[in-house]
Amino acid sequence: MLLLAGAVPIDKLPLLIGEIEVDEQGVKIEGHDLAFNRGNEAMMAAACLICQEYGVENPVGLVAGDIGNREGSEKIYDYLAENLPKLNVRVLTLHYIMPDLKRNKKVLATIDTMKEKPILIADAGSMYVAKAGGDSHYYDVFTPDLGETAFLADEKADHPTFTRGFIFHMENNVPELIRRAYASNNAAPTMFIKGSVDYICHNNEILYTIDEPSVPTMEPIGGTGDLITGMISGLIHAGKSPVEACRIAGHVNRKAGELSQPTPATQIRDILKFIPAALEEVLALQG
Repeated sequence: MLLLAGAVPIDKLPLLIGEIEVDEQGVKIEGHDLAFNRGNEAMMAAACLICQEYGVENPVGLVAGDIGNREGSEKIYDYLAENLPKLNVRVLTLHYIMPDLKRNKKVLATIDTMKEKPILIADAGSMYVAKAGGDSHYYDVFTPDLGETAFLADEKADHPTFTRGFIFHMENNVPELIRRAYASNNAAPTMFIKGSVDYICHNNEILYTIDEPSVPTMEPIGGTGDLITGMISGLIHAGKSPVEACRIAGHVNRKAGELSQPTPATQIRDILKFIPAALEEVLALQG
């Protein structure tokens, strides 16, 4: 099973867990419609499209409403800590969840008890809590942007807001940020670093950079990074290695952006619908 977990900004939405369905308007879990624009919903939709293209079962979504009061996030942590061993999860992606060191450590302690541990992918808040708790070594894939990479590179910061200025301003020297993140044991073995140039790293080695096609109008469109996290999750679920999943997802994301011919009015749903065609083109070019 591919389990995708994260909070959504809907007040009083109860904890839901079930197979994710996707249509033109958004995703559906346990009969609840969740419109996608960015965040967990976009990530889940992208993962579903990849799974459908590879003919594997749809991912399962675990969501709860959280408008900043932490209630939904706490429900997600608690559910995972209590139920993960029963769920037969092969890949677990943790995305937008309010950081909670104590509860996250309980989830990791539960994973420690499992005979077959899931492949762990983290982005956004789930990546912050992993690094802040000194638990990055539990994870297999991180998908940071450049600012988050600077946070991972700063061994003293426990939240991106507190990244020291001299490190934050190293964004024009991504290889040094990567080196520092691995040297301080704050990196996952595989990392996809999102930017105008995407970097795919494994064990402190930059294996690939991706900068084509370059679609500058994609930069201000919120949610493109969420698509990458979702696609990586779906590709690993379909049997790809973390590095190969990152490489394919990086090319597909850029190609989908190109095919969508984005304008300032473009929404993430307008790019999502081109993922199947982009995947077909990328796989054809790569043989």
